[in-house]
Amino acid sequence: MQRQTQTQRQTLKYSPLQIQMLNLLHLTTMELEQRIKEELEENPILEEGKEENASEDTADEFQDPADAAGSGDDTSVQDYYDWDEFRDDDIPDYKTYANNQSPDNELYTRPMVESISFRDDLKQQVHFLRLDERQQLIADFILDSLDEDGFLRREPEVIADDISFANSMFIDTDEVNQMLKVIQQLDPAGIAANDLRECLLIQLARSENQNDIWKWACKIVTDAFDELGSRNYDKIMRITGLDEESLKKAIQLITTLNPKPASGLRNDSLVNESIKPDFMLRYTEDGEIEVQLTWGNSPALKLNKLFTKMAEQKNDKATNQFLKNKMNSAKWFIDAIKQRENTMLSTLKAIVKLQYDYFQSGDIKKLRPMILKDVAEIIDMDISTVSRVTTNKYVQTPFGIVLLKDLFTEGVTNEDGTEVSNREIQEAIREIVSEEEKRHPYNDQQITDMLSDRGYSVARRTVAKYREQLNIPTARLRVTI
Repeated sequence: MQRQTQTQRQTLKYSPLQIQMLNLLHLTTMELEQRIKEELEENPILEEGKEENASEDTADEFQDPADAAGSGDDTSVQDYYDWDEFRDDDIPDYKTYANNQSPDNELYTRPMVESISFRDDLKQQVHFLRLDERQQLIADFILDSLDEDGFLRREPEVIADDISFANSMFIDTDEVNQMLKVIQQLDPAGIAANDLRECLLIQLARSENQNDIWKWACKIVTDAFDELGSRNYDKIMRITGLDEESLKKAIQLITTLNPKPASGLRNDSLVNESIKPDFMLRYTEDGEIEVQLTWGNSPALKLNKLFTKMAEQKNDKATNQFLKNKMNSAKWFIDAIKQRENTMLSTLKAIVKLQYDYFQSGDIKKLRPMILKDVAEIIDMDISTVSRVTTNKYVQTPFGIVLLKDLFTEGVTNEDGTEVSNREIQEAIREIVSEEEKRHPYNDQQITDMLSDRGYSVARRTVAKYREQLNIPTARLRVTI
């Protein structure tokens, strides 16, 4: 039997504008620029430029987020961009000069640097050798099998089987081993080694000064490699029969070897150049702190008048529905960008308020304990929103580029009752370790006692946790002779 029932329940629904804003909020400045380009390509209603003869209602939709963050009025996006710099020319002016430059200024850009991978570099070396087609195939396969440190972690038998199946031909293990020896003669020394021990031995074998110290180093790597890794020098001297002075000289030679042979062929410096700050922080003449967003190449956005008029005319139903959907999507996108920037500015201002002493000096010891909830309460938003704003976002400060997530730290109560940031304690641990005697480094309990003398009341296990976060090895592994 059918029966009608009435139930009451709470549900959470997001408007299209809220969904758009949430999707844009976690994007970095570079990702937002790409997202705007994609939206311009997909939505014919949306275009770059300034609305001509915009009414007050339209102007209210485009208010500067900096002004909106400081006022209580309802605002949206108009003065958000420098609209006077956008005209209806074929090429908008923002593409030809930066906002902070005069048109007469000469602009210099960083030259593009072409870089190749370390595998391509090794393949170029191989191509200078007199190899037949079969040997070249094996060599290229071995080089493609190297990991990022330049080691060959796969067995020759497995490589031979893979080459055979991939090329429908039989490759013997001896052929792989023969070609592997050829590759191990390439530069840098130690490439294509199976493990660290073999890597060090290959580098020692190619050393020009094969004197007594060289012999001692080879003996240590060959007979006492495990003890070398744990820095158990007493056991190394028992195994090799070396005295302390000879051991010290041999260790000094070993430390000059490269444990990651491919590191010298990788251009890791290009990675850091891709970081583009999302915020700018500067000091005013009065010593106050001002924050703003970095606009990058994000253009001003408006609705296309031609398509807007088409939507108002009586066309066929399918066309009207298409234009209506695109128009709504364009409006939501513009408003979502406005809300994103307002939220980001409000969040950064709240962070600066909580960490004012740190931003004034750049001293990490002045960093206060702060969690996402503290910022969320100031801007009256959800913790998840603050998390999205601060994830992968950077702020350019007079003392360098800072990742916002690094500003959130736990608090530890000091002996005098004040709460200090765990980053301050980590910095104290780093200072203690840097000043210790390298032959007799401090263990975790000694570091705990020294922190207690400085007024930091922390447990030994907490010191061990912070030490690991700083990538500082244990006292036994920090011993040097």
